[in-house]
Amino acid sequence: MLPRVLGYTPAMAQKKSSGTTGTATDGEPQKDPYTGIQAERVRTLQDGDPDGGGRYVLYWMQSSVRADLNHALEYAVHRANDLEKPLLVCFGLMDDYPEANARHYLFLLQGLADVAKALEKRKIPFVVQRGAPYDVAIELGRKAALVVLDRGYLRHQKQWYDKVVGALDVPVVQVETDVVVPVETASDKRESAARTLRPKITKHLTRFLVPLPTTTLKDTTAPRVKSEDVSDPEAYLKKLKVDDSAPPVRLWEGGNTAARKQLKAFLSNSFSSYSDHRNQPQTDDVSHMSKYLHYGHISPVAIALEVGDRHGKNADDLLEELIVRRELPMNYVFYEKDYDKYSALPEWARTTLDEHRDDNREHQYTAGQLEKGETHDEYWNAAMKEMVVTGYLHNYMRMYWGKKIIEWSTTPETAYKTAITLNNKYLLDGRDPNSWSNISWLFGNQDRGWTERPVLGKVRWMSAGGLERKADPKAYVEKVDKLAEQVERQRAKGA
Repeated sequence: MLPRVLGYTPAMAQKKSSGTTGTATDGEPQKDPYTGIQAERVRTLQDGDPDGGGRYVLYWMQSSVRADLNHALEYAVHRANDLEKPLLVCFGLMDDYPEANARHYLFLLQGLADVAKALEKRKIPFVVQRGAPYDVAIELGRKAALVVLDRGYLRHQKQWYDKVVGALDVPVVQVETDVVVPVETASDKRESAARTLRPKITKHLTRFLVPLPTTTLKDTTAPRVKSEDVSDPEAYLKKLKVDDSAPPVRLWEGGNTAARKQLKAFLSNSFSSYSDHRNQPQTDDVSHMSKYLHYGHISPVAIALEVGDRHGKNADDLLEELIVRRELPMNYVFYEKDYDKYSALPEWARTTLDEHRDDNREHQYTAGQLEKGETHDEYWNAAMKEMVVTGYLHNYMRMYWGKKIIEWSTTPETAYKTAITLNNKYLLDGRDPNSWSNISWLFGNQDRGWTERPVLGKVRWMSAGGLERKADPKAYVEKVDKLAEQVERQRAKGA
C-alpha cells in the first residue's frame, strides 16, 4: 500500500472512515463475496442462475487488454473456479472501430499478441474473433453460464453493453478495472474541476491502491472455439480493411510487457526530474504511459504501486496526473451525455467565444494547412510534426497547439472540429475520455475565465512569447526534427 498519496496517508483515511460511500465504508471496504475484489468495482448488469447449464464462464475483454492486474479477469477466474467450469476469454476485432486507423490498430494488435502469450502461460483459453465486439460477445455468451465484462465510459461502449445484456438470458457482470477509484464511487455528478474531484478521490485511495493477487484457473479445458491468429501483429494488420491515412509508428510497441519495460525505464532514468521537466517539451522526462493506459495495456493501479514508497514532489505530481487528472475525464464523459459536442462547453465559454467570433484574425488556416504544418509558427508546426511522425504530443505543447487552432480558425466550432479530428487521427492516446475532456478544456471546460482578449475572449490564451519564457521551444523544434529523421530511417529500413 502506498504510504503517501497526494498528501493523504492511510492513518488519515482511517481517521475519516466513519461515514459510508457507495457500498463500503472508507476504512473497511466491502468485498465481492465470490472474489474478494472491492465491491464497488463489481456491477451486476443482469441477474440469473449461473448454474443453468452453460459450458463455460466468458470474459469479454475489450477495454482492459492485459492479463496483469486486471480485476475483470481475476473475477472471471474466481467465478469459473466456484462454478467448476472452464473460462474463455474473448476479444471482438472490428475493422471500423470509430476513428481508428492503421496506427492505432498495430498498437492494439501488439497488445493482443501480448495477452495471448500471458494467458497461455496461465493456461487460460483466449480467442480473437472478427466482427462487431458485441456480436462476438453475444454469440459466445449464448453458451456461457456467466458473462463478465470490463468497463469503458464512452457512448458507443455503453451501447455495446446494453446490446449484450438485451440479447442474452444469462447473468452478466461488469468489473471496473481501468481506474483507481470507480467512477460512481468517486462522485455521483459531473465535477467542474480537478479541485472538486480531488478530495472525493483521495479519501478512497488507501482502499483501492492495493495489489491484486492472480488466481490459478482450476479447469483449463479449452472450449472448441475458432480464433484469429494475432501472434504476428504486422502480418495480421495487412488482413484488416482499415484506414491507412496515419501509418503505424514503430517508436512504440503495444502490450503490457512493453508498458512495464517503459515504466521501469522512466522510474530508473527520468523520474527524479519529472516535476522540473514535465512542462519542458524539449526534454523527454515523461512516463509515456498514456498510450498504454488508453488501450488498457497497463493498470493505473499497477503504475501507482510501482511508484511505491517514493516521496516528494515527483511522486505527488505523477500520482496527481495519473489519478486525479486522468479520472476527471472519466467523470466528464460518464456524466455528460454530449461530451463530444461543442454544446457541452460551459455557458460562459460559449458566450465569450460567440461574442468574439467576428474578431479580426491576423492568421487564418484551413484544416488541411494545419494538418500539413503549414503555418507561420515554427513551434506549432513542430507540435503538428511530432503528432504526425511519432503518434505522441508533449502535453505542454498540446495546450499550445490547441489554443492556436482556436486563434487561427474562422469560427470556434470549426476550431473544435479540427482539434478533435487531428487529435484522434494521429495520437495513439486519442479517441478516449482524456481526448474529449482535454480538447474541451482548450475551449474553457473545467477552467475559469481569464483576462479578455481578441478571438478567445475570456478563454485561457497561450502565446509564443510565454512559451519561450517558460520552456525552450527552439530546442523542442530540434528534438522533433531528430525524431522525424529517426522515424524516416526506421520506415526506410522496414521498406
